[in-house]
Amino acid sequence: MRRLTGIALTAAIVVAATLLVPAAALAAGGNSVGSNLSGLLREYAGELYTGIVAIFALFFLVNRRFTELMMFFVAAIVVGWFVFAPGQVADAAKAIANQVLP
Repeated sequence: MRRLTGIALTAAIVVAATLLVPAAALAAGGNSVGSNLSGLLREYAGELYTGIVAIFALFFLVNRRFTELMMFFVAAIVVGWFVFAPGQVADAAKAIANQVLP
């Protein structure tokens, strides 16, 4: 009985996850489906990352660790820049290399 309940719960979760995928991401024709879905997942990852950063920031703020809070914000911005904008990071690295090594 317990196994049947687990299977039913798993099936319900899969159906719910399938229904949560926006129709716009799946309605695109041809090769655009993967592009739209990747953009959607990138957006969700950004929102999740922002939420996690906000929770940790509250921890530093409540404990009145303002110096560590600023260092955490700088680190979170740099990590977010590396992860969510790799093209801009590459362009910045090339610009710095062109300035240093003419």
